[in-house]
Formats: sequence, C-alpha cells, structure tokens
Amino acid sequence: MSMKVNLFFIVALLYSVGMNAQQPAAKHLPIIDVHVHAMKMNPAFAADMCPWFLSDMPGGDPNQPPPAFINTDCAMPLKAARSDKEFQDSLVATMKRLNMTIIASGDGGIIRNWQKAAPAGRVIPSIGISSSNEMTVVAFTDSLSAGFYKVMGEVAPQYAGLSPADTSLDAYFAAAEKLNIPVGIHMGTGGNGSININNPKYRASLGNPFLLEDLLARHPKLKVWVMHAGYPMVNEMIALMGANAYVYVDIAGMIWSYPLAEVNDYIRRLVQAGFGERILYGTDLMVWPKLLETSIGVIENANYLSFDQKRDILFNNAVRFFRLDEAQYK
Repeated sequence: MSMKVNLFFIVALLYSVGMNAQQPAAKHLPIIDVHVHAMKMNPAFAADMCPWFLSDMPGGDPNQPPPAFINTDCAMPLKAARSDKEFQDSLVATMKRLNMTIIASGDGGIIRNWQKAAPAGRVIPSIGISSSNEMTVVAFTDSLSAGFYKVMGEVAPQYAGLSPADTSLDAYFAAAEKLNIPVGIHMGTGGNGSININNPKYRASLGNPFLLEDLLARHPKLKVWVMHAGYPMVNEMIALMGANAYVYVDIAGMIWSYPLAEVNDYIRRLVQAGFGERILYGTDLMVWPKLLETSIGVIENANYLSFDQKRDILFNNAVRFFRLDEAQYK
C-alpha cells in the first residue's frame, strides 16, 4: 500500500473519530422506579445512612434506649438531602441522566414541583391511604376521578395494626377497582426494632401475603403489587402470586436495607419460581438521593439475572403492570 493511500486512511480515521466525538452520548435504557416518597425534607430528622444497614441486628434491652434503626458504620454513607430543593435537583438530574420515570406518592405540592422540573410524563402521581380516618371514600374517589392521581399507594395498614383485608378499607379498594387504578400495598418488615422505636401497633404477622387472599377474592379485577415483595415470607408470596395472576411485587426498601446476599437470594428465589416478569424495580426513596444508583446497581450487578430479566425488572414489567405507552418512556 502506498504512502498516499496510507495517508488517506489516517485522515479518514481521524475524521471518523472526530465526528464520533461530536455525537451525543447514547441514551440510557429506560428505568421505572415504582416506589418513591415525595416528602418535605427535615434536616433535624434526616440522617445519613449506610446501605444494607440491617446486616447486623443485635438485640436490645428494655431498660436501655431502643436499638438504632440505621447506622453510618461504613466507608461511604449515603448523604441525606438537607432541603426540598437539594433533593429535587438531585432527583431530577438523576432521572434525566438515567432516563427514569417514577411513581411518586406523598405531598401533593412536592409531586407537582417534581412534575414541573422533570421531563413531561416522568413523574406519575400516586395517592396513599392506610386508614379510613385519613379521607372519606367520597373524597378519595373524587381524587382518583379528577385524573391527577394515576395509582393508589402506598397503602400501609400494617403500621396501624390492621390487615390489608380489613373491611374498613374495602370501599377504597372498590373505588380503585372500578376506576381501573393499580394498587400498591405495603407488606413486609418495618426495620430493626420497629415496634420498640416508633410503631407500637405494627405487627409482623400482618405482613403475611396470604392476608391478601380475601381482599383479592372480593375484588377480582383489582390489580395489586405487593410492596417490599412480602419480605421475608417468600414461600407465601410465591403461593399468592401463583394463585392470583394480577399480583406483582416490588423489591423496594428491602433492596437496600437487608444484607446484600439476602436481598439477592430473595430476588433469585422469586425468579427461580417463575415470576421474573412480575417483579417491579423500586427504591422506597425518601431522603437519600444517591439511593437510586445504589438500588439500581443491585439489579445491574446481579450475575444470576440475564440481560432480558434485568430489563424486565427495571422497565418492561412496570410498563405492562401500569398499562403505560412503552414508546413514551424510551
């Protein structure tokens, strides 16, 4: 090959590299977080946290202060946001960078602010109710009918010592069923010493997925996802999902609370049982903005999941469950 031809290929290569350098970065594959809390930041109560902080749960003594709920005994604790603006800026920046959509429940004003700051359609409002004392059935139905709220959740009667099938909540579920609204119900543990710290009515037994059976029988068209995947009752969760085709789970909360090996074993067990297409990614995001990357990393680094299974958990399953337009979120 002549020097002239060599020079031609070198120039062509440099031109190609230069053109590629000017190309925008590839868009991140879409992710849907189905479990985000919109709450006002309170610096007095926002503490930094180590992921998988429940790796060590020593017992306490009733004559001593309650056991610590979270800890910072790790190399890089996750920092808590100190203001609403700090949290919103970090959340929206991460959503844009990682091409994320979130299901957000909590303070309506905060949710509206997030909607204005985030790309259109990427913040989906959810209305939570855990007791009939919080809102009348009429007010709840009107809130759903108005169109702002697209989802019902988090429903968390367990903290009030109630079963999710308690008849006091039945009319609310009936409204969601009639309006074709998906429902997220808290079922799972509340953390180390939850009863001793600030939830005296909480009962671990009320997190049993089997408690949903009568509710689902009364409302056969209700589409439910069990938040926290009913941890640690995986056998009951598998049995319930096997008997009810409209039940999904999210892996929020547990994904960053319990020992990482335990988290992976629980997710692996659900997948091995055949429910890989009914697992939803979620964080249970509250005050730690970097929790998003931490939680996503658990799925992305799971060597027991195929690429397709990871995409199902991070995106595809939520599109199907919430009846979303897939093209809109890519």
